[in-house]
Amino acid sequence: MAAGKDLEGGKGNMIYLQLFWSFIQVGLFSIGGGYAAMPLIQNQVVDIHPWLTMTQFADIMTIAEMTPGPIAINSATFVGIQVAGLPGAIVATTGCVFPSCVIVMTLAYLYYRFRGMNIVQGILAGLRPAVIAMIASAGISLLILAIYGQRALPENLQSFDGIAAVIFLIAFFVLRKWKCSPLWVMAGSGLAGVLLYWIF
Repeated sequence: MAAGKDLEGGKGNMIYLQLFWSFIQVGLFSIGGGYAAMPLIQNQVVDIHPWLTMTQFADIMTIAEMTPGPIAINSATFVGIQVAGLPGAIVATTGCVFPSCVIVMTLAYLYYRFRGMNIVQGILAGLRPAVIAMIASAGISLLILAIYGQRALPENLQSFDGIAAVIFLIAFFVLRKWKCSPLWVMAGSGLAGVLLYWIF
C-alpha cells in the first residue's frame, strides 16, 4: 500500500517536473512574444507530451488570447491546470516566466552597455525575420484547424467549414480596413459564430 502511494507521488512529481521543463523551454525560446511561442507550446503540449488534443490546444489559445496578460503565460497557466490542477498551473507559469526574467535582465544590461555596436544591431536584424516566420506558422496552423477541423490540409480542399471561413474573412477585412480593436472583432466573431451555427 505504501509502495503504491510512493509510486503515485513519484508520478505526480514527474508531471510537475515535465511541466516545469516544458515551459522553461517555451519561455527560453519564445523570442518575439506570445504569438511566436504558439508553435513551441503546441510542440510541447500536443506533440511531445500528449497532454492536449489539437482541438483542446486551439480552445486554450482562444481563451488565453481573450484573457488579460501575455498569451504564453496564460497558456502555461491553463495547460498546468488542465494537466495537474492548481499546483500544475503554478509550476508551469513559473517555468514560463523564469527564463524571461533572467534573460531580460541580462540583455537589458548588455544592450545598455553595447547598443551602439554593429554586431548587436546585426543580431536584432537577423532575429526579426525568424520571429515573423514563427508568428506566421502559428497563425496558419490555427487557421487550418479552424477552417478544416484538423492540423494538416486535407486532400479535398473543398471540404471546409464555410461559416468559419466567412467569419475569418470578415474579421480579417474589418481589422485591416478600419483598424478596429481586436476585442470588438473577437466579441463580434463569437456572437456571429453562435448565431450562424445555431441557424445553420
